[in-house]
Amino acid sequence: MNDLLTLAPAGVAGLALGALFFGGLWWTVRKGVASRHTVAWFLGSLMVRSGIVLAGFYVAAGDDWERLLACLLGFILARFLVTRLAGPPLESGGAPANEAGHAP
Repeated sequence: MNDLLTLAPAGVAGLALGALFFGGLWWTVRKGVASRHTVAWFLGSLMVRSGIVLAGFYVAAGDDWERLLACLLGFILARFLVTRLAGPPLESGGAPANEAGHAP
């Protein structure tokens, strides 16, 4: 029971960090492709999101590998949740590329 009480906050922290990271990625893609400064959007977002997640993992895990693992599992779970909530990708409007049916 004590193990669960020490691992649960780390798992919740990982879930929050994952939601922030992958939600931020989703937001960046939507804003970045419509911007004139696409590289700045993607690079800046990557640096901010990665820095926040690394600092969060460091704080949430402390010196315990089990809390780090719980945090990582929460992070991975958040990826699936954000992917599910974001919905299917938007249609590009173009026709699919014709692929060769055999090797040249």
